Amino acid sequence: MPPSVPVPTPPPPSTAVELRHPRALVPVLVSLGMLVAVVSSLGAPLIPTIAAEDHVALSSAQWALTVTMLVGAIATPVMGRLGDGPHRKRVILTGLAAVMAGSLLAALPLGFPCLLAGRALQGVGMGLVPLAIATARDALPPHQARSAVATLSLTTAAGIGLGYPITGLFAEYLGMYAGFWFALATAVAAFAATWIVVPAPPHRPTTPMDFPGALLLAGGMAALLLALAEGERWGWTSAGLLALAAAAVLLLAGWVAHSLRAAHPLVRVSLVKDRGVLVANLTTMVGGVGTYLLIALVTRYVQTPESAGYGFGASIVVTGLLLVPFSAASLVTGRLVRAMGAAATPARMLPLGCLLSFAGLVCFLFARSSLWGIGVMMALAGLGVGVTFAVTPGLIVGGVPAAETGSAMSFNQVVKYIGYSTGSALSAVVLQAHTAPGAALPANDGYRTAGLVGCAAFLVTGVIAVVLTRFGVPARPSVVAAGQSAGTAAEPSAGRGTKTSRP
Repeated sequence: MPPSVPVPTPPPPSTAVELRHPRALVPVLVSLGMLVAVVSSLGAPLIPTIAAEDHVALSSAQWALTVTMLVGAIATPVMGRLGDGPHRKRVILTGLAAVMAGSLLAALPLGFPCLLAGRALQGVGMGLVPLAIATARDALPPHQARSAVATLSLTTAAGIGLGYPITGLFAEYLGMYAGFWFALATAVAAFAATWIVVPAPPHRPTTPMDFPGALLLAGGMAALLLALAEGERWGWTSAGLLALAAAAVLLLAGWVAHSLRAAHPLVRVSLVKDRGVLVANLTTMVGGVGTYLLIALVTRYVQTPESAGYGFGASIVVTGLLLVPFSAASLVTGRLVRAMGAAATPARMLPLGCLLSFAGLVCFLFARSSLWGIGVMMALAGLGVGVTFAVTPGLIVGGVPAAETGSAMSFNQVVKYIGYSTGSALSAVVLQAHTAPGAALPANDGYRTAGLVGCAAFLVTGVIAVVLTRFGVPARPSVVAAGQSAGTAAEPSAGRGTKTSRP
């Protein structure tokens, strides 16, 4: 019998990424994050204006913010999974097209239902940041990817301090719809830049979409965020709200059980159990509670008329400008953390970030009687967010395979939405508890109590960070490039037609 001839093994598919415009890639990816910040900031400052313009109650106008968050929480994990395959660029362009369509609908004076439909479509854009991070990891050499991923993680938080004053200026001087026209112009520019600059992803096999998992996660997240958003209006002990909360728990538990059994889950829960990924998600969620609670308190406090015995009666523009120190400090601190390189380990940076944010809330407790005190407080909070958000993406990127980056970052984004929504709901609950029957405004003590709740949130975040980083998390730099850990990183190159590879 003649010896068998081994069949040649076909070479693995190429993972090369061709960069036609390497210098423009990072600015374009950052523009996607800033677009998300602009879209998300169009809701809160405009709620009173929307209620007046469209002749609806404030509780109904609140849906202009809630519906965007709901759609974003549902669309983000689905877009993350689709973006991990060979169609990432197409998914990004589709998300931008949805934002364009939504911005146009919201910009037309066609009534409140049309505005809500537009805001819902804009929510699809909330899934763009994880795809931008996945693109940076695949397309850039390790030393550039480290900086780009950390910058992208800061854009949504830093953009709050830029989006709010821009929205306020439009609302005060150009009318309610001008902000949506601005969002449309920004989305059109981002679409054109993405089409030209963003490369096709590496050639990876297409992963089947986990439709049962998507439905379970979408239903659970929708029920959870809806309960948080409507709790104040429905009553936190009402039968409807308790039923909604129970449905959220059951659906999310069912999604976890399904994901552990599925061959191609929407999010690989087994990867979430990685100690570094776990600490990133927990600190993101609990820290998000404190961050958004602080932002919600500040925006409401400074706009309170002085006749209430506190507050400044500030306009939307002034309120937005008070958030600028938050953005500036977070961006500057993020760059400093990246400059520290390997010294910026989670065990050092995460507790420091929590301490700085905690200091910001302490300032809110004792130095909120002046606008300069508010500005200092927001700068301190921005320092804390900058440190934290510069570190957490690296824990995720370093703990998951390159092919799972989009999905894992999308899950982290959803966790962030949960924290933000919980912080906003907590601020409303505490202030409502300190509002006398028949009174329109809460007592000043309500802000003190809410500030103490925020301090507790950052203390819990700090404890989580210390415990989990001291026991079992490898010493990782602020962002771990996958190519470095695998020893297959490509040499840096910045010329046209550069190709870099990823595992």
